[in-house]
Amino acid sequence: MPSLPRQRSHSLGPIGRLGTACLGALAVATATALSPVATTPSLAQGTPGLMEFRWENNKDYRKLYYFITETTRLQRSEYYLMLRPKDRKTAIIKLNISVPSYFDSKIDAKQIKLCKMSEGGMLKKTRCEKTIPATIEVSANGRSIDIFPETPISDKDTIGVYMNMFNPFNAGMYQFNALAQAPGDIPVSGYLGSWLIQIDPTGTN
Repeated sequence: MPSLPRQRSHSLGPIGRLGTACLGALAVATATALSPVATTPSLAQGTPGLMEFRWENNKDYRKLYYFITETTRLQRSEYYLMLRPKDRKTAIIKLNISVPSYFDSKIDAKQIKLCKMSEGGMLKKTRCEKTIPATIEVSANGRSIDIFPETPISDKDTIGVYMNMFNPFNAGMYQFNALAQAPGDIPVSGYLGSWLIQIDPTGTN
């Protein structure tokens, strides 16, 4: 706080000195009374986001193609999670899909199937062309889907996982990761890529 100019005492008479003293006392009393208000810091007002969406974004991330019939939250939708021949180098004896923890929608194994896919475009729709016999298991917490085909899946065809379910409550991005186990003596699953699924908010009127 800058210092105030000093008053010269010889320029004031008794009355002037008394008046100055009174004004000084009044200033101190006023400053003391106002100090709690003046020194109280203002609080920033803010509203945190309802949900943060995060996905892996590094050199090893590989984007996989998908199609869903309905992108609006809470709507029933058909999911087609695709694996093209270029997405894998070996046959598959087990496919695992990891589901984000914040994907708050029930996944029913009865509404999932492994398919040989017909990839859509401008003139045709993406669809399940042929069901591939497989055992499908969903973990109790819904965070993992294991698919065991009856015979190894060739890497020559486009395949996909079809799921029929309701979209989650929250709009945003959801990363589903694909891991596959190839035929061989070592039961190790390798990362194939990720489906980064976007769910849109409800339209406003």
